[in-house]
Amino acid sequence: MRTAIYGREFNNSVLPYVQEVFNVLGEFKKPILVYKEYLDFIKDKIKLPDGIVAFSHHSELVDQTDVLISLGGDGTLLDTLSLIRDSGIPVIGINFGRLGFLASINKDEIRVAMEALRQKAYALDKRTLINLDSKLDLFGEENFALNDITIHRRDKSAMMIIHAYMNDEFVNSYWADGLIIATPTGSTAYSLSCGGPIIYPSSQNFVITPIAPHNLNVRPVIIPDDVKLTFEVEARSAKFLVSCDSRTATVDRSVKLTLTKAAFHVNLIRLNEESYLKTLRNKLLWGIDTRNY
Repeated sequence: MRTAIYGREFNNSVLPYVQEVFNVLGEFKKPILVYKEYLDFIKDKIKLPDGIVAFSHHSELVDQTDVLISLGGDGTLLDTLSLIRDSGIPVIGINFGRLGFLASINKDEIRVAMEALRQKAYALDKRTLINLDSKLDLFGEENFALNDITIHRRDKSAMMIIHAYMNDEFVNSYWADGLIIATPTGSTAYSLSCGGPIIYPSSQNFVITPIAPHNLNVRPVIIPDDVKLTFEVEARSAKFLVSCDSRTATVDRSVKLTLTKAAFHVNLIRLNEESYLKTLRNKLLWGIDTRNY
């Protein structure tokens, strides 16, 4: 098993768990690729095994690694998309954060998870991504999102009017602070906090969720993921913001945005004893009711 590791800076409370990851991987006597910025951060904080190789670009991972391990929360795992892109490299997240829908491995289960990876005792969840196109080529080659693409106002600017079209047919003009277009994976993220539904990962849908809509009869709508969505913005402010997962760009209101299902998917590793429903129950505390006991 050739392993790559990505992470962000962290506080010292996480050090013992990071050390355990490298200790276990070191026992496997296989090459370990570590993201250079992360390696620079940890090299004086923990003891690293021999054979560490730094990488900085997604091209250095292709054909060089079997699994990418994300050390952190869901935001950290989302960062890895820029590194794996359409390579198909499976990703697993060890959760050093809080909720952790994507980074589902608890930090107390590191050795068990690493052994499962070595034994290939896991399944792959193929997750749909959403693609963004515009004349400005806003995010270059990284114009895709696993969670959501969001249109929202800048700072304290006035409410926006977002005109939405599906396959060139008019859908609605949303008077709101913004609009979230989420994948099933992203349905448990920003969209959920704005009243959107939870969508099972294999449902082949997107959801359009308004942010603080002015009209109370406007509600989230679930649509098939094989359509083309187009958005035009009308606002007092000359510019607005577009977020593609954790990446954000400032855009002129004259820019038209087109969203479609991406041509590739992301492989999330699911250990054999895990399931999406189990994750929901654990993270959302479903079933925690005295009437069930």
